[in-house]
Amino acid sequence: MDAVTIMFIVLAALTVFLIAAVVIGREARRLDAIAPRAVYEIETAVAFVGEHLPADTQARLTPQELEMLLLLHLRWMHERGLQPTKAVDHRQDIDDLVVVDPDSVTAYLLGEAEAEGIEVLDDVDIVRVTDAHLAYFEAIGAVGPEASD
Repeated sequence: MDAVTIMFIVLAALTVFLIAAVVIGREARRLDAIAPRAVYEIETAVAFVGEHLPADTQARLTPQELEMLLLLHLRWMHERGLQPTKAVDHRQDIDDLVVVDPDSVTAYLLGEAEAEGIEVLDDVDIVRVTDAHLAYFEAIGAVGPEASD
């Protein structure tokens, strides 16, 4: 091979490396600025919450009732602006402090369960479902840090 061919090969290799470095660097910076997407799947949530409930609560709630309670909880969150209308990548721009009080969720679920015809034999079951559902949100990365007193 002559010197011109070797020079073109080296130049082409450097050009490819430079383009790859710029593209990878740009994408890494873009992905770093975007919060990781928390993916909520109702079937997984029902299984997770069901596994984290004590045996007596599991015995009193059917999987269908549990799923309905989780959907009611999601409705509560949506009504308060805690759920996006669509899942898109964008920078976090949370300006206001948002606090989810498990007691208010529990009170809402007790009222809605009665309205939906879900027979709740013990109010503690709703408390346990709420706690386990919030643990599921934390497990998938959909919860921020705890608020200070």
